[in-house]
Amino acid sequence: MIKPFIGTAIVLMLAGCASTAVLPPEDSLARWGTPDPDVSAQIISEMPLVRDEFRAVWVATVDNIDWPSKPGLSSEEQQKEMIALLDRAESLNLNAIVLQIRPTADALYRSSLEPWSYYLTGENGKAPSPAYDPLSLAVQEAHSRGIELHVWFNPYRAYHPTAPDSLSEGHISRKFPDAVHRYGAQMWMDPGSPEATQHTLKVIMDVVNRYDIDGVHLDDYFYPYPVSDADGVQVEFPDSVFFAAHGTGLSRADWRRRNVDDLIHQIYLQIKNRKPWVLFGISPFGIWKPGYPAQVKGFDAFENLYADAKRWLNEGWVDYYTPQLYWALSSTGQPYGALLDWWIEENTRGRHIWPGNFTSRIILQDASHWEFPEIIDQVKHTRATGGATGNVHFSMRALAPSDSPLSEALSADLYSEKAIIPASTWLPGNYPAKPALAVRHLADRSYLAMLPGNQTEVRTWIVRIKESGSWHTEFIPAWSHATPLKLHPNAEVVVLQSVTRLGRKSEPAVLTAKN
Repeated sequence: MIKPFIGTAIVLMLAGCASTAVLPPEDSLARWGTPDPDVSAQIISEMPLVRDEFRAVWVATVDNIDWPSKPGLSSEEQQKEMIALLDRAESLNLNAIVLQIRPTADALYRSSLEPWSYYLTGENGKAPSPAYDPLSLAVQEAHSRGIELHVWFNPYRAYHPTAPDSLSEGHISRKFPDAVHRYGAQMWMDPGSPEATQHTLKVIMDVVNRYDIDGVHLDDYFYPYPVSDADGVQVEFPDSVFFAAHGTGLSRADWRRRNVDDLIHQIYLQIKNRKPWVLFGISPFGIWKPGYPAQVKGFDAFENLYADAKRWLNEGWVDYYTPQLYWALSSTGQPYGALLDWWIEENTRGRHIWPGNFTSRIILQDASHWEFPEIIDQVKHTRATGGATGNVHFSMRALAPSDSPLSEALSADLYSEKAIIPASTWLPGNYPAKPALAVRHLADRSYLAMLPGNQTEVRTWIVRIKESGSWHTEFIPAWSHATPLKLHPNAEVVVLQSVTRLGRKSEPAVLTAKN
């Protein structure tokens, strides 16, 4: 059950500690009042709009791509880096972080099911010291900034060569050795193993149950990308034992796709059974099959990763889709725009489409390098495409420098104002009632006092203030209880909306200053 957010009496979170609040005498409130309906309607029609847009960034932990900067930092250094990362996201007006917490059957959070990650402490199974829980920190700090925290799991990868080949007793390769195979330079859980599948489901649901996360996210790694031997011959993934035991009546390719389908469907069902408001998203390889749409060429994820990403979207087994459209707008074989249009056409259940952008190409070299306007143009193209309502950038490393041309361009234009994450209207939940709004005085200053209109949880307050003829907009995270919002003496109008964690907005409440 979601606990409703009921602010401290008059949400004097905006004025400091409610216990010290002193309500003003009647005459000090006489300047403000609720206008009649016609005036309110006119004001609402004139106020600035707030964009509904998902603005997210992947924070990769494998190989210490984004966080922490290297294995074995002190707990204090790790926490400082996380705070700096979230401060940077806030300064860019991003509204979601997709944090990789399980890169290789390990944990960058406190877990009784899998060992602490090498990428955190420099040793698989070694806990941070002094002890702390990185995911608890990330959730709390993200929410206090009005940023959603989505957790990113790799469902099948068990080992990556950027970590030493020494795995603790708690690692899945020790628990279920028959279900973990070395394939090329990596190790993979066998998707055909019922034990491995149930273990992954248990790991994901453990996090859903214990943390106030906003989303669960999988990327494009299902069956591994094909590996070839020294002679260039593709090596078969070694799953013959499980195929013989469980693949009756199916080709091996169809059986493999069924294994992945079953995992995706079960993740969605179990999340919705436990916490319906937690979103489930996938970022599949950007091409389902070559020829879809007709001009598209390239890697076949359907045949090589056994990922029927089209089906998962058609069936509605997700809340959002982030196809990795890692090609340029001008590409002929993998055109960003045509691929985006194709995924939108396949979105028959009306889920969110938030394409993934290879933003890190701006910091790559030689033939892999893009100039930053390519990313700007891709975001603009997404905005102009009906059916797509946001972007996810890979990865934080590309957005971290405050003086990069891309960051400056985003801050100056596309992301110059904050945005609300689009509403997930197919999920259960109520719309918030019109909130209560008043002006209160404390220590000779005027503050806004806000209360939810009903028991529906509020996650964000949208406050629009008109003063000296000009409007400005503030977002107040309802997670935070200590953000002062003072009213300028020249304030003329205040408009307040409350927003739920699923993006549903209340009717606006309006106050006007009397002459």
